[in-house]
Amino acid sequence: MKNLGIKLSIFVNYFVFAILLNSVGIVIARSIEVYKVTESEASLLEAFKDLPIAVVSFLVASFLPRFGYKRAMLVALLIVFGGCLGMYFGNSFASAKLLFLTIGVSFALIKLSVYTLIGIITETPQQHSSLMSSIEGFFMVGIASAYFIFPAFFSDSDPNGWIRVYPVLCVLIGISFLLLLFSKLNVPVETSGSNLKEDLKNSVGLLALPLVLVFIFSAFFFVMIEQGIMTWLPRFNEKIFSFSPKLSVNMAAILAISLALGRFIAGWMSKKISWERIVIVCSVLAVGILLAVLPQLKPEGEALTINTLGNVPFLGFVLPLIGLFIAPIYPLLNSTVLSHLPKSLHSPMSGLIIIFSALGGTLGSRIVGELFEHIGGAKAFYFLIIPIVLLIVSVILIKRLIKKQESA
Repeated sequence: MKNLGIKLSIFVNYFVFAILLNSVGIVIARSIEVYKVTESEASLLEAFKDLPIAVVSFLVASFLPRFGYKRAMLVALLIVFGGCLGMYFGNSFASAKLLFLTIGVSFALIKLSVYTLIGIITETPQQHSSLMSSIEGFFMVGIASAYFIFPAFFSDSDPNGWIRVYPVLCVLIGISFLLLLFSKLNVPVETSGSNLKEDLKNSVGLLALPLVLVFIFSAFFFVMIEQGIMTWLPRFNEKIFSFSPKLSVNMAAILAISLALGRFIAGWMSKKISWERIVIVCSVLAVGILLAVLPQLKPEGEALTINTLGNVPFLGFVLPLIGLFIAPIYPLLNSTVLSHLPKSLHSPMSGLIIIFSALGGTLGSRIVGELFEHIGGAKAFYFLIIPIVLLIVSVILIKRLIKKQESA
């Protein structure tokens, strides 16, 4: 298979960072229980993760092709290895902040490298869309793994037992580092200018393109939706459905599995159905699930704690299935815009994607966290309908801009 070594490295690194990056919802729930912080304080972990992603992406997006994708990913793995060790030995909310700071910095380097490499090793928009959806689907498999790896270390007798997951994660990071170190990533350097100054100028110039501007807002809205649900679902399960901490995390895995399945299906469907139809239909179905489930939920604290899967109510299984419908949106949006730009602009464009995705994730998680604390979890999730509607409007505008660009 062509470029097999590159693709294997991308999949493995993305899998490891899926576990790390999206453990934020689990750590938020644990921080509230173990470190006794409030929902609003705990939601700051999302900012410690996402803001470094935005800042680093802005600073290095143009420079990265010259630095080298393999070198950037190796540096990222070393940084996050230190963060995991710090969390294990620190075992505090401050250590958790530092951990997600390192995860944010590292993931920016990984995602910039991965998104740019996808453009280099694919030749058509259909190939780009298919590979992008497959990689993002595998990312969700990593997230689902986190929902089983972390609870395996939960202990009713030892509230700090969960912290022992981090040496295991260090081993996974070490394996990923060695696989990448000995893999061959011989790809051409695609830059947008003849020097770094021109690269930066061309990157900023992207913001003048109407297609890029509308897309940036659509990415912002989507990640606001995804992170708002993903980050707070473990806590939602505890407070609304009265699941035990371990079961709350295990049940959140349904969301990740749904997201993974949805993205794998999208990779296949995008070859047969136009991307905008997939995105709009999926968005409408996502709203339908929220409106079907949320009105039926009981107020917090009315039920006994549920410890076993057999006692989980039907609605507890239905809500996470929203992932099946929001899953195709992000990779299809990203692939559509990237595949309509020159490959030399893929790295700076990936930087913009990551920056606004990070900002959307931070804002979405923060808003849901504040609403969760003040009006309750069930009502807080109604907020997510607003960015879904705005996303549909953005998709319609993107399609019109692409048609105009192609006809010109």
